Amino acid sequence: MRKLEVLSPAGDLERVKMAVTYGADAVYLSGPGYGMRPAGRMSVEDVAAAAAYCHSHGAKIYITVNTTPTDTETDGLPLYLCELEELGADAVIVGDVGVLMMARQYIPGVDVHISTQTGVMNAVTARAFYELGAKRIIPARELSLEQLRELRRRWPPELEIEALVHGSMCVSFSGRCLLSNYLASRDVSSGQCAQPCRWRFALMEERLPGEYFPISEEENGTYILNSKDMCLIDQISDIYEAGISSLKIEGRTKSAYYVATVTNAYRHAADAAMQGEPLEDCWRQETEAISHRPYSTGFYYGQPGQHTEGSDYYVGCDIIAVVESSDAQGLALVQQRNKFAPGDELELVVPRGGAPVRFVCGALSDAEGFPLGVANRPMQSVQLQLPFAVPPMSILRRRRENTLFRRSQP
Repeated sequence: MRKLEVLSPAGDLERVKMAVTYGADAVYLSGPGYGMRPAGRMSVEDVAAAAAYCHSHGAKIYITVNTTPTDTETDGLPLYLCELEELGADAVIVGDVGVLMMARQYIPGVDVHISTQTGVMNAVTARAFYELGAKRIIPARELSLEQLRELRRRWPPELEIEALVHGSMCVSFSGRCLLSNYLASRDVSSGQCAQPCRWRFALMEERLPGEYFPISEEENGTYILNSKDMCLIDQISDIYEAGISSLKIEGRTKSAYYVATVTNAYRHAADAAMQGEPLEDCWRQETEAISHRPYSTGFYYGQPGQHTEGSDYYVGCDIIAVVESSDAQGLALVQQRNKFAPGDELELVVPRGGAPVRFVCGALSDAEGFPLGVANRPMQSVQLQLPFAVPPMSILRRRRENTLFRRSQP
């Protein structure tokens, strides 16, 4: 049975642990420099701890070095690459040919993966990267499943394909966009995109400053550059049969709850695909339980279309607490994340377990056993009875009545 890797994002050490606990075969993250998500860059100490945690649990760690560096920035790359090797990187993800060549020169024992930022669309380009020392290609997101299948047929069998299957999509070709640079002075090639494609635009006439005229596609305004999110949870068998090696989940700046929930769903989807079994409906429903925009299947089966109703997100659940420990009868100590109280209907999500279990919250007490009428202090330790014994990092959550969540522009 050919292995299908589940690759999860991580923006800090908590998200690394959540990803691995909930079934990731590998995580990708940014070190202190040269990564496309500055908000998710991790310190040297945290990268070392992440690598140790991953390796002790049989998982790999891939580190992004995928900015487009200037000449002065490349001066520090040899030392940085060697540092990543010492920290335990299993692979580096690069988006620049020069960085690829430096990686092969300075850290030949570390695999190199070619970022989707390079826009690989054909086997000729893929083979060129392979001959330069690449182990894996992350093709352009604009390719269809049939094109990916043809790429797999044409390029060397040792060259792996990693494909994005879940998360935010960019309106520009393979994420290479200048809108953010122009409108917000935030450089996309350095990982500082302000996502102006999500903004609501209006028209202003130069002789009438301060007067804004709506550009309307429909009653909520216009979002002509607004992309849907991607969700391929129901198509993982197709992707597996096409010869894809790794399922990539987007979201290095998203929450630990997002990482755990989506990783859990795709772990089950990957296992079902490898075993030739149908996927249970509950795992598709899990992708609705996290913050997301309306879903599409990206370019895999044709044009995904734009989302013109607005730039709002939908959130099916709020995380309530994370389990720290549980005895054999299910009496648990949890770390509170959002307010909850006895009588609340909660859901219990167990790492690599079955479908979430609903139950009514009973009596609460603090860590010393004193009764609590409500748990309303963030990060406090709370004791409560769960339906059964669970491992650490199990999640308690509550369903939302109103799933619409509005986000303002930067």
